[in-house]
Amino acid sequence: MAAWLADHPGVEAICRDRSTAYAEAGRLGAPDAVHVADRWHIWKNLAEAVEKTVIQHRALLREPENTAPVRAAEPLESPEPALPSPDEPRQSGRLSDRVREQHAAVHALLEEGLGLRPIARQLGLARNTVRRLAHAATADELLVGRWTGRTSILDPYKPFLHQRWAEGCTVARRLFEEVPERGYPGGESVVKRYVQRLREAFPHDDPPRKTPSVRDVTSWITRRPDDDQAQQLKHILARCPALDRTAEHVRAFAELMNDRRGRDLGQWTERVQTDDVPALHGFVTGLGQDLDAVVAGLSLSYSSGAVEGHNNKIKMIKRQMIGRANFDLLRKRVLLAA
Repeated sequence: MAAWLADHPGVEAICRDRSTAYAEAGRLGAPDAVHVADRWHIWKNLAEAVEKTVIQHRALLREPENTAPVRAAEPLESPEPALPSPDEPRQSGRLSDRVREQHAAVHALLEEGLGLRPIARQLGLARNTVRRLAHAATADELLVGRWTGRTSILDPYKPFLHQRWAEGCTVARRLFEEVPERGYPGGESVVKRYVQRLREAFPHDDPPRKTPSVRDVTSWITRRPDDDQAQQLKHILARCPALDRTAEHVRAFAELMNDRRGRDLGQWTERVQTDDVPALHGFVTGLGQDLDAVVAGLSLSYSSGAVEGHNNKIKMIKRQMIGRANFDLLRKRVLLAA
């Protein structure tokens, strides 16, 4: 590498991992170039430190056993949340809230002696709307009939959601991933709202989860987990203060890296060093051995992350091809033996 750089003068920046061999080759072959530690490798090293911490506290990954008396589960005959009767006013929601506010405003202005036309101009409402609001003694009179019990795009798929709910699937995102296969054309927010209504109407103990692995928890801390994973991680961090502090340091480092605030690395390392997180101490020590390149990597736009992605893709294809070649060879041997 040093020879290649010497034969190609003019290199201004070298984006690399933190290998001492690459660093030395860069200094020999391009002494004036700026060394930039690649962010992909920096984050990979941080994830390795997090994994060590998770391994140290793996005994706390398992949820504590529930010592409360076991209560027999009551079957859900119809997990359909109770909807307001057409003869009852809707008590909550954007529509009912708006109607109640408008009704109160109209009657307040009527008490001041204003007519329907001035009230309509002042509130920005149509005169017919103001007239209906004025003639209604209470807002509840306007919240029955066609404004209650309205159909939903989700109605045809609710029986399926009820079945999955009874089977123990209570995660909105998972349910949303399943209903489009049955023709549901709507968005995730509609499913989420309905699942929340199910959860409020039929609270029950969640089924026991499989204990997450070290790799799972490491991934949840160093990546963006989904809703269910985030909830599991929250419980784990509550049981393990060391992992909680580690996760907080990781979040702070992620913000520093994403915002290109390499100048703040010193403050971050000081907070880590004053905390009892030995694995992160090792990570900080490693950063200090190549500090200038790390600060440049956390400040400049240079990155070889795309190259690493292509390398991983090539390795995956290579493994697949090797596996296919081995399968073909085995098949030929079986045919010859036959």
